Amino acid sequence: MTREIYVGLMSGTSLDGVDAVLVNFADGRPRLVARASHAFDAALRRELLALNSSGTNEIERAALAGNQLAEKYAATVTEVLAKSKTPAAAVRAIGCHGQTVRHRPERGYTTQIGNAALLAELTGIRVVADFRSRDVAAGGQGAPLAPAFHAAMFADAAEDRVVLNLGGIANLTFLPRHGDVIGFDSGPGNCLLDLWASRHLGTPHDAHGNWAAAGRAIAPSLERMLRDPYFAAAPPKSTGRDVFNERWLQKKLKGDEDPQAVQATLLELTARSVANAVTRHCAAARHLIVCGGGTKNNALMRRLAELAAPAALETSERYGIDPQLVEATAFAWLAKRTLEGAAGNLPSVTGARAARVLGAIYPG
Repeated sequence: MTREIYVGLMSGTSLDGVDAVLVNFADGRPRLVARASHAFDAALRRELLALNSSGTNEIERAALAGNQLAEKYAATVTEVLAKSKTPAAAVRAIGCHGQTVRHRPERGYTTQIGNAALLAELTGIRVVADFRSRDVAAGGQGAPLAPAFHAAMFADAAEDRVVLNLGGIANLTFLPRHGDVIGFDSGPGNCLLDLWASRHLGTPHDAHGNWAAAGRAIAPSLERMLRDPYFAAAPPKSTGRDVFNERWLQKKLKGDEDPQAVQATLLELTARSVANAVTRHCAAARHLIVCGGGTKNNALMRRLAELAAPAALETSERYGIDPQLVEATAFAWLAKRTLEGAAGNLPSVTGARAARVLGAIYPG
Protein backbone atom coordinates (compact mmCIF):
# COMPACT_ATOMS: atom_id res chain seq x y z
CA MET A 1 0.00 0.00 0.00
CA THR A 2 2.64 2.54 1.03
CA ARG A 3 4.67 1.92 -2.12
CA GLU A 4 1.91 3.59 -4.13
CA ILE A 5 2.20 6.95 -2.34
CA TYR A 6 3.57 9.82 -4.43
CA VAL A 7 3.96 13.56 -4.11
CA GLY A 8 3.13 15.76 -7.09
CA LEU A 9 4.51 19.31 -7.34
CA MET A 10 3.36 21.98 -9.74
CA SER A 11 4.42 25.59 -10.26
CA GLY A 12 3.03 26.91 -13.49
CA THR A 13 2.99 29.84 -15.88
CA SER A 14 0.83 31.90 -13.51
CA LEU A 15 3.85 32.21 -11.17
CA ASP A 16 1.65 32.31 -8.08
CA GLY A 17 3.39 29.56 -6.12
CA VAL A 18 3.74 25.82 -5.55
CA ASP A 19 0.94 23.28 -5.20
CA ALA A 20 1.75 19.91 -3.62
CA VAL A 21 -0.42 16.83 -3.36
CA LEU A 22 0.19 13.59 -1.51
CA VAL A 23 -1.73 10.89 -3.36
CA ASN A 24 -2.16 7.16 -3.02
CA PHE A 25 -2.54 5.12 -6.21
CA ALA A 26 -3.20 1.84 -4.38
CA ASP A 27 -6.50 1.27 -6.22
CA GLY A 28 -5.27 2.63 -9.55
CA ARG A 29 -6.83 6.09 -9.26
CA PRO A 30 -5.26 8.88 -7.23
CA ARG A 31 -6.75 9.26 -3.76
CA LEU A 32 -5.85 12.60 -2.20
CA VAL A 33 -4.23 12.16 1.19
CA ALA A 34 -3.11 15.75 1.82
CA ARG A 35 -2.40 19.02 0.05
CA ALA A 36 -0.28 22.11 0.64
CA SER A 37 0.47 25.34 -1.18
CA HIS A 38 3.25 27.90 -0.75
CA ALA A 39 3.05 31.28 -2.49
CA PHE A 40 6.07 32.80 -4.22
CA ASP A 41 7.42 35.94 -2.61
CA ALA A 42 7.46 39.02 -4.81
CA ALA A 43 11.22 38.93 -5.43
CA LEU A 44 11.25 35.31 -6.61
CA ARG A 45 8.22 35.90 -8.80
CA ARG A 46 9.93 38.90 -10.43
CA GLU A 47 13.09 36.91 -11.06
CA LEU A 48 11.20 33.97 -12.59
CA LEU A 49 9.32 36.35 -14.84
CA ALA A 50 12.55 38.12 -15.84
CA LEU A 51 14.19 34.81 -16.73
CA ASN A 52 11.66 34.37 -19.53
CA SER A 53 13.83 36.84 -21.47
CA SER A 54 17.56 37.11 -22.02
CA GLY A 55 19.37 39.29 -19.50
CA THR A 56 22.59 39.99 -17.67
CA ASN A 57 24.22 37.01 -15.94
CA GLU A 58 21.16 34.90 -16.63
CA ILE A 59 22.91 31.51 -16.25
CA GLU A 60 23.89 32.23 -12.65
CA ARG A 61 20.56 33.89 -11.91
CA ALA A 62 18.68 30.86 -13.25
CA ALA A 63 20.81 28.52 -11.12
CA LEU A 64 20.22 30.56 -7.98
CA ALA A 65 16.49 30.81 -8.70
CA GLY A 66 16.45 27.04 -9.21
CA ASN A 67 17.98 26.59 -5.76
CA GLN A 68 15.34 28.87 -4.23
CA LEU A 69 12.65 26.85 -5.96
CA ALA A 70 14.09 23.58 -4.66
CA GLU A 71 13.97 24.99 -1.13
CA LYS A 72 10.38 26.13 -1.66
CA TYR A 73 9.45 22.72 -3.10
CA ALA A 74 11.10 20.96 -0.16
CA ALA A 75 9.25 23.10 2.38
CA THR A 76 5.95 22.33 0.64
CA VAL A 77 6.72 18.60 0.61
CA THR A 78 7.59 18.74 4.32
CA GLU A 79 4.27 20.42 5.04
CA VAL A 80 2.18 17.97 3.04
CA LEU A 81 3.88 15.02 4.77
CA ALA A 82 3.39 16.59 8.20
CA LYS A 83 -0.31 17.20 7.56
CA SER A 84 -0.87 13.51 6.89
CA LYS A 85 1.76 12.23 9.35
CA THR A 86 3.36 10.35 6.46
CA PRO A 87 7.07 9.48 6.81
CA ALA A 88 9.32 10.39 3.89
CA ALA A 89 10.30 6.72 3.60
CA ALA A 90 6.71 5.85 2.68
CA VAL A 91 6.80 8.03 -0.46
CA ARG A 92 7.92 6.25 -3.59
CA ALA A 93 8.77 9.44 -5.49
CA ILE A 94 8.16 13.14 -5.94
CA GLY A 95 7.02 14.17 -9.40
CA CYS A 96 8.31 17.72 -9.94
CA HIS A 97 7.33 19.72 -13.01
CA GLY A 98 9.81 22.51 -12.27
CA GLN A 99 9.33 26.10 -13.38
CA THR A 100 9.34 26.76 -17.11
CA VAL A 101 11.52 29.74 -17.98
CA ARG A 102 11.97 29.03 -21.71
CA HIS A 103 9.90 26.86 -24.03
CA ARG A 104 11.26 26.73 -27.58
CA PRO A 105 10.52 23.28 -29.01
CA GLU A 106 10.90 24.68 -32.54
CA ARG A 107 14.57 25.18 -31.61
CA GLY A 108 14.83 21.80 -29.93
CA TYR A 109 14.74 22.71 -26.26
CA THR A 110 12.54 23.45 -23.26
CA THR A 111 13.89 24.59 -19.89
CA GLN A 112 12.38 23.98 -16.47
CA ILE A 113 14.42 25.01 -13.43
CA GLY A 114 14.09 23.78 -9.86
CA ASN A 115 17.28 21.82 -9.03
CA ALA A 116 15.83 18.34 -8.63
CA ALA A 117 19.13 17.06 -7.18
CA LEU A 118 18.88 19.57 -4.33
CA LEU A 119 15.21 18.69 -3.81
CA ALA A 120 16.16 15.02 -3.43
CA GLU A 121 18.93 15.97 -1.02
CA LEU A 122 16.66 18.16 1.10
CA THR A 123 13.79 15.67 1.33
CA GLY A 124 15.59 12.32 1.18
CA ILE A 125 12.97 11.22 -1.36
CA ARG A 126 13.52 10.08 -4.96
CA VAL A 127 12.62 12.86 -7.41
CA VAL A 128 11.43 12.48 -10.99
CA ALA A 129 11.82 15.72 -12.95
CA ASP A 130 12.58 17.15 -16.41
CA PHE A 131 9.57 15.42 -17.97
CA ARG A 132 9.43 17.50 -21.14
CA SER A 133 12.93 17.12 -22.56
CA ARG A 134 12.64 13.52 -23.78
CA ASP A 135 9.51 14.32 -25.76
CA VAL A 136 11.26 17.31 -27.37
CA ALA A 137 14.25 15.08 -28.16
CA ALA A 138 11.83 12.74 -29.94
CA GLY A 139 10.60 15.58 -32.14
CA GLY A 140 7.66 16.62 -29.98
CA GLN A 141 6.50 19.86 -28.42
CA GLY A 142 7.21 18.61 -24.90
CA ALA A 143 3.81 20.00 -23.97
CA PRO A 144 1.12 19.69 -22.99
CA LEU A 145 1.82 16.55 -20.95
CA ALA A 146 -1.34 16.54 -18.82
CA PRO A 147 -3.52 15.05 -21.65
CA ALA A 148 -2.26 11.53 -20.91
CA PHE A 149 -3.44 11.97 -17.34
CA HIS A 150 -6.70 13.55 -18.49
CA ALA A 151 -7.34 10.53 -20.71
CA ALA A 152 -6.74 8.16 -17.80
CA MET A 153 -9.02 10.10 -15.43
CA PHE A 154 -11.78 11.70 -17.49
CA ALA A 155 -12.32 9.73 -20.72
CA ASP A 156 -15.69 8.01 -21.23
CA ALA A 157 -16.39 5.44 -23.94
CA ALA A 158 -19.97 6.72 -24.18
CA GLU A 159 -19.28 10.35 -25.19
CA ASP A 160 -16.74 12.85 -26.48
CA ARG A 161 -15.32 15.18 -23.84
CA VAL A 162 -12.92 18.12 -23.61
CA VAL A 163 -10.72 18.97 -20.64
CA LEU A 164 -9.66 22.61 -20.36
CA ASN A 165 -6.83 23.61 -18.06
CA LEU A 166 -6.93 27.33 -17.33
CA GLY A 167 -3.46 28.09 -16.04
CA GLY A 168 -1.24 30.91 -17.20
CA ILE A 169 -1.63 29.28 -20.61
CA ALA A 170 -4.88 27.53 -21.55
CA ASN A 171 -4.63 24.00 -22.90
CA LEU A 172 -7.23 21.63 -24.25
CA THR A 173 -7.47 17.84 -24.28
CA PHE A 174 -10.02 16.28 -26.61
CA LEU A 175 -11.10 12.83 -25.40
CA PRO A 176 -13.05 11.25 -28.27
CA ARG A 177 -15.06 8.05 -27.97
CA HIS A 178 -13.09 6.72 -30.93
CA GLY A 179 -9.67 7.66 -32.23
CA ASP A 180 -6.62 9.39 -30.81
CA VAL A 181 -6.55 11.92 -28.01
CA ILE A 182 -5.76 15.44 -29.18
CA GLY A 183 -4.20 18.04 -26.90
CA PHE A 184 -2.66 21.46 -27.41
CA ASP A 185 -2.26 24.93 -25.94
CA SER A 186 -5.08 27.12 -27.21
CA GLY A 187 -3.38 30.37 -26.17
CA PRO A 188 -3.30 32.63 -23.10
CA GLY A 189 -5.24 31.59 -20.02
CA ASN A 190 -4.54 33.82 -17.03
CA CYS A 191 -1.09 35.16 -17.93
CA LEU A 192 -2.12 38.37 -19.72
CA LEU A 193 -5.06 38.96 -17.39
CA ASP A 194 -2.76 38.71 -14.38
CA LEU A 195 -0.10 40.89 -15.98
CA TRP A 196 -2.59 43.67 -16.66
CA ALA A 197 -4.22 43.40 -13.22
CA SER A 198 -0.81 43.58 -11.56
CA ARG A 199 0.04 46.72 -13.47
CA HIS A 200 -3.25 48.59 -12.98
CA LEU A 201 -4.75 47.16 -9.79
CA GLY A 202 -1.55 46.40 -7.92
CA THR A 203 -2.83 42.90 -7.17
CA PRO A 204 -1.67 39.52 -8.51
CA HIS A 205 -4.96 38.99 -10.31
CA ASP A 206 -8.41 40.42 -10.98
CA ALA A 207 -10.37 38.76 -8.15
CA HIS A 208 -13.22 36.69 -9.62
CA GLY A 209 -12.89 38.71 -12.86
CA ASN A 210 -14.96 41.51 -11.34
CA TRP A 211 -12.90 44.34 -12.85
CA ALA A 212 -13.08 42.82 -16.32
CA ALA A 213 -16.80 42.09 -15.97
CA ALA A 214 -17.52 45.77 -15.31
CA GLY A 215 -15.67 46.83 -18.47
CA ARG A 216 -16.40 46.52 -22.17
CA ALA A 217 -14.12 44.70 -24.60
CA ILE A 218 -12.51 46.78 -27.35
CA ALA A 219 -13.54 45.06 -30.57
CA PRO A 220 -10.71 46.28 -32.86
CA SER A 221 -8.05 45.33 -30.29
CA LEU A 222 -9.63 41.93 -29.79
CA GLU A 223 -9.65 41.25 -33.52
CA ARG A 224 -5.97 42.24 -33.80
CA MET A 225 -5.16 39.81 -31.00
CA LEU A 226 -7.16 36.97 -32.52
CA ARG A 227 -5.39 37.42 -35.86
CA ASP A 228 -2.13 36.24 -34.28
CA PRO A 229 -0.91 33.27 -36.39
CA TYR A 230 -0.68 31.04 -33.33
CA PHE A 231 -4.46 30.74 -33.06
CA ALA A 232 -4.83 29.53 -36.65
CA ALA A 233 -1.96 27.03 -36.44
CA ALA A 234 -2.94 23.37 -36.37
CA PRO A 235 -1.98 21.06 -33.50
CA PRO A 236 0.39 19.81 -32.28
CA LYS A 237 1.36 23.15 -30.82
CA SER A 238 2.36 24.63 -27.49
CA THR A 239 3.19 28.09 -26.25
CA GLY A 240 4.05 30.15 -23.18
CA ARG A 241 5.33 33.50 -22.01
CA ASP A 242 7.90 33.32 -24.81
CA VAL A 243 5.01 34.41 -27.08
CA PHE A 244 2.18 35.78 -24.95
CA ASN A 245 3.93 38.42 -22.87
CA GLU A 246 3.98 42.15 -22.29
CA ARG A 247 5.77 42.86 -25.59
CA TRP A 248 3.09 40.92 -27.46
CA LEU A 249 0.34 42.85 -25.71
CA GLN A 250 1.91 46.25 -26.35
CA LYS A 251 2.01 45.50 -30.08
CA LYS A 252 -1.73 44.83 -30.08
CA LEU A 253 -2.66 48.05 -28.26
CA LYS A 254 -2.48 51.68 -29.36
CA GLY A 255 -1.53 52.84 -25.88
CA ASP A 256 -4.43 55.15 -25.06
CA GLU A 257 -7.02 52.50 -24.18
CA ASP A 258 -8.98 52.53 -20.93
CA PRO A 259 -7.25 49.96 -18.65
CA GLN A 260 -10.50 48.36 -17.55
CA ALA A 261 -11.58 47.95 -21.16
CA VAL A 262 -8.26 46.24 -21.90
CA GLN A 263 -8.89 43.80 -19.04
CA ALA A 264 -12.33 43.03 -20.48
CA THR A 265 -10.70 42.53 -23.87
CA LEU A 266 -8.13 40.10 -22.45
CA LEU A 267 -10.85 38.09 -20.74
CA GLU A 268 -12.72 37.87 -24.03
CA LEU A 269 -9.48 36.87 -25.78
CA THR A 270 -9.04 33.90 -23.46
CA ALA A 271 -12.67 32.87 -23.75
CA ARG A 272 -12.89 33.30 -27.53
CA SER A 273 -9.58 31.60 -28.30
CA VAL A 274 -10.64 28.60 -26.19
CA ALA A 275 -14.10 28.47 -27.75
CA ASN A 276 -12.74 28.81 -31.29
CA ALA A 277 -10.31 25.96 -30.66
CA VAL A 278 -13.08 23.75 -29.29
CA THR A 279 -15.26 24.48 -32.32
CA ARG A 280 -12.40 23.79 -34.75
CA HIS A 281 -11.00 20.63 -33.19
CA CYS A 282 -13.45 19.25 -30.61
CA ALA A 283 -16.89 20.15 -31.95
CA ALA A 284 -18.49 16.83 -31.00
CA ALA A 285 -17.75 17.22 -27.28
CA ARG A 286 -20.73 17.21 -24.94
CA HIS A 287 -18.89 18.14 -21.74
CA LEU A 288 -16.20 20.77 -21.17
CA ILE A 289 -14.39 19.85 -17.95
CA VAL A 290 -12.44 22.82 -16.56
CA CYS A 291 -9.55 22.83 -14.09
CA GLY A 292 -6.78 25.21 -13.07
CA GLY A 293 -6.63 28.58 -11.34
CA GLY A 294 -8.87 30.18 -13.97
CA THR A 295 -11.87 28.35 -12.50
CA LYS A 296 -11.80 31.00 -9.75
CA ASN A 297 -12.46 33.71 -12.34
CA ASN A 298 -16.26 33.76 -12.25
CA ALA A 299 -16.57 36.19 -15.15
CA LEU A 300 -14.37 34.01 -17.36
CA MET A 301 -16.27 30.86 -16.41
CA ARG A 302 -19.61 32.55 -17.22
CA ARG A 303 -18.34 33.65 -20.63
CA LEU A 304 -16.93 30.21 -21.39
CA ALA A 305 -20.26 28.61 -20.47
CA GLU A 306 -22.01 30.92 -22.96
CA LEU A 307 -19.56 30.18 -25.75
CA ALA A 308 -19.37 26.42 -25.06
CA ALA A 309 -23.11 25.83 -25.36
CA PRO A 310 -24.63 23.36 -26.06
CA ALA A 311 -21.71 21.53 -24.41
CA ALA A 312 -22.07 21.55 -20.63
CA LEU A 313 -19.40 23.43 -18.69
CA GLU A 314 -18.36 21.83 -15.40
CA THR A 315 -15.25 21.59 -13.26
CA SER A 316 -13.13 18.55 -12.48
CA GLU A 317 -14.62 18.58 -8.96
CA ARG A 318 -17.54 16.63 -10.35
CA TYR A 319 -15.10 13.86 -11.30
CA GLY A 320 -13.40 13.70 -7.92
CA ILE A 321 -10.34 15.94 -8.43
CA ASP A 322 -10.09 19.48 -7.07
CA PRO A 323 -9.69 21.88 -10.05
CA GLN A 324 -6.68 23.52 -8.37
CA LEU A 325 -4.88 20.20 -7.95
CA VAL A 326 -5.28 18.46 -11.30
CA GLU A 327 -1.84 19.43 -12.61
CA ALA A 328 0.02 18.55 -9.40
CA THR A 329 -1.78 15.20 -9.38
CA ALA A 330 -0.84 14.71 -13.03
CA PHE A 331 2.86 14.99 -12.20
CA ALA A 332 2.54 12.51 -9.36
CA TRP A 333 0.95 10.18 -11.94
CA LEU A 334 3.72 10.88 -14.47
CA ALA A 335 6.37 10.06 -11.85
CA LYS A 336 4.59 6.77 -11.25
CA ARG A 337 4.63 6.07 -14.99
CA THR A 338 8.36 6.80 -15.14
CA LEU A 339 9.21 4.38 -12.34
CA GLU A 340 7.05 1.72 -13.99
CA GLY A 341 8.90 2.18 -17.28
CA ALA A 342 5.65 3.28 -18.94
CA ALA A 343 5.29 6.05 -21.52
CA GLY A 344 4.08 9.40 -20.24
CA ASN A 345 3.56 11.28 -23.50
CA LEU A 346 0.92 10.94 -26.20
CA PRO A 347 2.46 11.35 -29.70
CA SER A 348 -0.95 12.37 -31.05
CA VAL A 349 -0.76 15.35 -28.67
CA THR A 350 2.88 16.43 -28.72
CA GLY A 351 3.89 15.31 -32.21
CA ALA A 352 6.74 13.14 -30.93
CA ARG A 353 7.88 10.29 -33.16
CA ALA A 354 6.67 7.70 -30.64
CA ALA A 355 5.65 7.19 -27.05
CA ARG A 356 8.53 7.68 -24.62
CA VAL A 357 9.24 7.11 -20.93
CA LEU A 358 9.67 10.64 -19.59
CA GLY A 359 11.71 12.19 -16.83
CA ALA A 360 15.08 12.06 -15.12
CA ILE A 361 15.36 10.21 -11.80
CA TYR A 362 17.32 11.61 -8.84
CA PRO A 363 17.68 9.04 -6.03
CA GLY A 364 16.65 10.15 -2.55
